[in-house]
Amino acid sequence: MAELLIELLTEEIPARMQARAAEDLCRLAAQGLAPLMEGAPQGFHGARRIGLVGAMALSAETAAKEERGPRVGAPEQALAGFLRKHGAPREALEEQGGFWVLRRPGETITAEALLHRAIPDMLWSFPWPKSMRWGRSGFHWVRPLQRILVLLDGRAVPVALARGGDDAHGLVADALTEGHRVHAPGAFAVASATDHAARLKDAFVLRDAAARAAVIEQGLGRLAAAERLEVVPDAGLLAEVAGLVEWPVPLLGRIDEGFMDLPAEVLRTSMRVNQRYFALRHPDGRAAARFGMVANIAAPDGGAALLAGNERVLRARLSDARFFWDQDRRQRLEDLLPRLEGVTFHAKLGSQGQRVLRLMRLAGHLAPMLHADRGLAERAALLCKADLASGMVGEFPELQGVMGGHYARQQGEDARVAEAIAQHYRPLGPGDAVPAEPVAMVVALADKLDQLAGFFAVDERPTGSGDPFALRRAGLGVIRIIRENGLRLPLHDALAEAFFGYPQATGAAAAPEFGMAVAAERMKVGAPPEGRHPPMVAAFAAGVADFLMERLRVQLRSEGARHDLVAASIGHDDDITRILARAAALQSLVESETGTNLLAAYKRAQNILRIENKKDGPHTGAVDHSLLVMPQEQALNAALDRADDAVLFALRHEDFAAAMAALAALRGPVDDFFEGTLVNEAGFRHNRLRLLSRLTAAMERVADLSMIEA
Repeated sequence: MAELLIELLTEEIPARMQARAAEDLCRLAAQGLAPLMEGAPQGFHGARRIGLVGAMALSAETAAKEERGPRVGAPEQALAGFLRKHGAPREALEEQGGFWVLRRPGETITAEALLHRAIPDMLWSFPWPKSMRWGRSGFHWVRPLQRILVLLDGRAVPVALARGGDDAHGLVADALTEGHRVHAPGAFAVASATDHAARLKDAFVLRDAAARAAVIEQGLGRLAAAERLEVVPDAGLLAEVAGLVEWPVPLLGRIDEGFMDLPAEVLRTSMRVNQRYFALRHPDGRAAARFGMVANIAAPDGGAALLAGNERVLRARLSDARFFWDQDRRQRLEDLLPRLEGVTFHAKLGSQGQRVLRLMRLAGHLAPMLHADRGLAERAALLCKADLASGMVGEFPELQGVMGGHYARQQGEDARVAEAIAQHYRPLGPGDAVPAEPVAMVVALADKLDQLAGFFAVDERPTGSGDPFALRRAGLGVIRIIRENGLRLPLHDALAEAFFGYPQATGAAAAPEFGMAVAAERMKVGAPPEGRHPPMVAAFAAGVADFLMERLRVQLRSEGARHDLVAASIGHDDDITRILARAAALQSLVESETGTNLLAAYKRAQNILRIENKKDGPHTGAVDHSLLVMPQEQALNAALDRADDAVLFALRHEDFAAAMAALAALRGPVDDFFEGTLVNEAGFRHNRLRLLSRLTAAMERVADLSMIEA
């Protein structure tokens, strides 16, 4: 196998695009060079380059093959199109079985020829999110492409980018690369992938993003530790900065003490968003008057001039933040509420001002269920969006909620109200903590349930991989808040209440189509359980709850849990905590020998009933005791009497372990029944089928066992 090295040198690539571009390059190479490529190539990326290293054969023989064309007698245009597609003359066709057949002999594919053919196709069709043209060429790239390196087995392959009369700026691949713009300008030749990485390092370029990130993380960590400080972890910023520099040089700068009374989140956000600086803190969590930055040069003065300039810029940035902080605190959060009428939540769902009223209503409904103070929950819901009209959030949208919490504390609100305002967007991602205080949990759930109900009602649901309104994240947030706090929340009722918060649902502004797309789809699956809400509203709520349950299954699957057991438990409930408890008890049953055999018996009974019900079913109704002539069927019926009472008692008390134990007691009688009884015996068939129907019904009271994977 020969080593293949490809490098595309360009002007600075946005950091957010680099990793995906390297993946796309590897994917396109694996496809375009598939006849000779050995294994998956490994990509690399940086501020000025993307590339890959792989292995490929120098040549290979392809097998002869036949291509069947149109029928004999087909229109001439069809035959001409077939020949044109395969680049073959008519004389190459043979008649076989009423069709024209093109026999193509095997050929030798060489690596160089394949590279000359595949690389231009890869680059001309490269899927950059945004690209540009320059000069007179029609070639597109993310930034002007300056150099192409293609090295095969240590030799340059002069692939020309020109295509179809477009010279593509005259770019032709060679064995040259370039080092750091300042420390090692100019091109130099390399002989292999190892030589490429080593010579780039000598030229002040670390080729691999992971190596640059490690230098940054370890370097800042050492500098911080020397001052008894620590760097605030920020994986996203670390990856971004690693994509901005080729030769990272970590430095520590100072923050003027006059800014240290600003909230730590304001300091961190201003430094991160505007300057890509890393925040530092004391071991006790207090913000430190220091910041970490990463230079792209090794300055002869040790970075003193760079730090002085960056400290000067930071002073200006923090002065702006100080202005917003002081201005915002001159008014109370209530004073900002009228401005929310001019802030659109969504064109079909009204303003943020209207949303605040819905959140208050829903928070008041949820508070008693979660043992939260209703007055405080409604107060927090009223104020939770007010900071959207503040100057600070206008400058730094990332601080929404957080600033509202600070302003609430400043104006003397109850600590629980301030905490709820600050945390109501949480969790923002898989690693983010969920609210744990009852008032905060209520407002966070109200925010997400209102979002889900509204967007589902106007039929703006996630489709495929598209989720423009982050409804999957909202759904997972609801699930995590419930799971991690062990909450008892009937989702159907909560979602129906969220639905009724919208004016399109009731009153003079009611819209007949509001929520009906979801409700109609859900009714096709089956009518939801009867409750205090109208059937179509209940169906809508059940449709949104189905979405949440699917998110729960996805989450459990990612955790390695038995998601089929959760699916078996969902049909009986809309209380996530109870569903999970039921699933845990069910798992302990089905993973035992007794449970395995009992599940097999259930599926056997279900299969018999499915077949027999098609003939003359359904075979439901009371079992006739006078027709129970076999000891085995008498024993099974008696066991079902005992199990029915025990299961119902256990389910009423949510003792799922006891319910499963009651089912487990059926194993012996069920085994004996199938071993000693002929179900379809004349004169007894209908009664025995009713007995099996009673058996499956008893087991399905606990869970939908048909959902369990064997």
